[in-house]
Amino acid sequence: APQGQRPRRLLVVEERPRGLLTLVAESVVQDVAHTGGGSRPSVDIITAVGAQEAAGALAADPCHCVVLELGMAEAEVTRFLEALRGDSALASVPVLVHSGHRADAGVEANLRDRASGTALEFLSSLDELRERIALHLSAEEPGDVLSLVRPDEAQRTAPEAVVDGSFAGRTVLVVDDDARNLFALSGILELHGFRVLHAEDGRKGIERLVDNPDVALVLMDVMMPELDGYAATAEIRSMPRYADLPIIAVTAKAMPGDREKSLASGASDYVTKPVDSRELIACVRRWLPA
Repeated sequence: APQGQRPRRLLVVEERPRGLLTLVAESVVQDVAHTGGGSRPSVDIITAVGAQEAAGALAADPCHCVVLELGMAEAEVTRFLEALRGDSALASVPVLVHSGHRADAGVEANLRDRASGTALEFLSSLDELRERIALHLSAEEPGDVLSLVRPDEAQRTAPEAVVDGSFAGRTVLVVDDDARNLFALSGILELHGFRVLHAEDGRKGIERLVDNPDVALVLMDVMMPELDGYAATAEIRSMPRYADLPIIAVTAKAMPGDREKSLASGASDYVTKPVDSRELIACVRRWLPA
């Protein structure tokens, strides 16, 4: 970094190491570095799992911005926000709270109450989150950014909110019984412009597919109750209109036999869990050329 400019620290607090919000933060930091020329200070991304680790990271060194996952237990989030409020040096640090769905109004009001004096923003979309992280990182001082952008400004900055718009308007169906996998996969796909439909087992997956003729690709978890991914894939393949539909199986790394069984049941390809975002998008691109 240029003389006198220490790297800015961006703290990401989520439930598991290197989760979805860390991936989003990394992609924003790359974008900011490319558009800012040499004059921007560099950014260090610090990750913490849970409130205690996060408070420790903040005590060690000040941060420019905090990204917080609302999926953690509410008591954890509250403890962390109270620790922030209790330290006058940290009170101006903006906290971007991401909830995969609109935060429950009661939870949001309670957290705002606990964090009075802290710059708290609730964001339900990853695009909004990316936009806000970029704005905060380019501000001179923590807290220099005006509170949430007005709609007309959001329109101007929206095009760069998606990592890559080549899949804009395409629909993908994710069939998985694990809410966390659904959330992670949906987040990666939405960042690339996809509209994402969900189903929590093979039977519901087939129903959603039949009801939504615009589905361009299916991501199928192999291990599910009721109808598993192998049986669901075989059943989809037995319908003539889906003979060429790309179906990507999501298999466990530890089970090499899963891949052979997936391909034998009619899957076009497979990715392994935990899913790597680059691997997933490369696989999708093979089957859905832009």
